Amino acid sequence: MKRILLLSAVVMGIFPIVKAQSVTYSHDDSKMNQITVMEIGSGGLTPSMYYTVLHKSYQKSASSKNKLAYRTAAGLNLYAQVDDAETLDSALNKRARIEALNVADRSGGTLDLAWVAESGKLNSKMADLERNIRRVLQVGGTANEQEHWKEYHNVYQCAIKAAQNAYMPNAQRKKEYLRIYADVARKNETLILYIVRLSNARKTSELLAATGNIESHKAQIVRNAFSRWRDAGWSTSKHGLEE
Repeated sequence: MKRILLLSAVVMGIFPIVKAQSVTYSHDDSKMNQITVMEIGSGGLTPSMYYTVLHKSYQKSASSKNKLAYRTAAGLNLYAQVDDAETLDSALNKRARIEALNVADRSGGTLDLAWVAESGKLNSKMADLERNIRRVLQVGGTANEQEHWKEYHNVYQCAIKAAQNAYMPNAQRKKEYLRIYADVARKNETLILYIVRLSNARKTSELLAATGNIESHKAQIVRNAFSRWRDAGWSTSKHGLEE
């Protein structure tokens, strides 16, 4: 009994598959002619009486309005698009290479050629400024005055780091380094003038203090001069009386 049921199930399962795989073909001349005229323009529309009576204008122009001409034109346009696409691709690749060089040029961390060229004199000028700042206390300046000049030094250091980390081409970065160098040079000259003024003021104070400590003999000199003048006067009077 089980074998019979199993065999029946297999037969019922195979039958729909065989039925689905069967092909029926019903040829229709009028439909085939219609499709042929629409696709490639060959053949004729049937039945001719139907199209002559009801669709005469379409019958006259159907062959010339087939899809083959549009497909041909589309194919030609596609060839032109391929050329345009290749041209655009080449232009984009070239632009990408140029932009990659620009990114490398603008990124300071990659290769800062401007810093390689200008770092020597800029670091030297920064060292001069720092050395002169240390002299402020040596020539009589206060700690607050020295701190004031240290702030300028810190500002220039921050400006240098900002230029190094900025996204800009090396040519522009070099201009920034040169501007910073010019500012540091001017500020260093101002600091030197300030140190000279402090040094002169200190020397003047020391000279004045040394002059105040010298013992004055003006009174004794006046008394001695008065005594000599008086002695000279007595001598003159005595000489006149004797004559």
